[in-house]
Amino acid sequence: MDEDALDALATAVRRADSTVALTGAGVSTASGIPSFRGEDGIWDRWDPNAFHRRRLEADPAGFWTDRVDLRAELVAGDPEPNDAHGALAAMERRGHLDAVVTQNVDGLHADAGTDRLVELHGTNRRVRCDDCGERRPAEPVFERVRDGSVPPRCGCGGVYRPDVVLFGESLDDDALDRAQRLARESDVFLAVGSSLSVRPAALLPRIAVDADASLAIVNFEPTPRDGDADHLFREDVTDLLPALEARVRRCQG
Repeated sequence: MDEDALDALATAVRRADSTVALTGAGVSTASGIPSFRGEDGIWDRWDPNAFHRRRLEADPAGFWTDRVDLRAELVAGDPEPNDAHGALAAMERRGHLDAVVTQNVDGLHADAGTDRLVELHGTNRRVRCDDCGERRPAEPVFERVRDGSVPPRCGCGGVYRPDVVLFGESLDDDALDRAQRLARESDVFLAVGSSLSVRPAALLPRIAVDADASLAIVNFEPTPRDGDADHLFREDVTDLLPALEARVRRCQG
């Protein structure tokens, strides 16, 4: 790890009025959650069309049967927040991080204690009725499906669906607006564990840079935004983020 580069980033974060983090799958894989894309990713083993909006409408029972199996794979081993989640939550708690914008749907940032959280793609922790919009915790509904209630229905008669962005759907306008505003108002923008290849999340670092923010990228593999980065790290996020948090805290003291 480049100690001088890390010190420079810590100084930028400490001096910033607003620091925002964007997190991707690389933050969750350390907790044992498989990535969706890339070698041996979820979409190498599952057909994305099985979870398309059109299938929910045409074959809700089949959609839910497959979704239960997918969920079992995603939460195998009862994943918990890792040191990267914990470091971001600690930075927020101490006033050095304004918000986390995440592409992940696993809920681990919330478990770690992050309060100001924008879940761009929704969350696996909830379901919502496709008709009336009622939301409720996901696990009891998944249990109903495992017990044979397929598809699961709301009291209004509508079909429940995972409270995530499905293939064929756009991101929630409010979540995207919040994320773009946070990027635009940031002084330091941290892009952590994301390939920065999936739009519109991939546009957030560019929005931040265009508004004169310093961009830091932490990712094992090159990203399309590396050329814009003021701080670039090819490090494990579970090493880099705790080290960053410790330096920022030490500078504060």
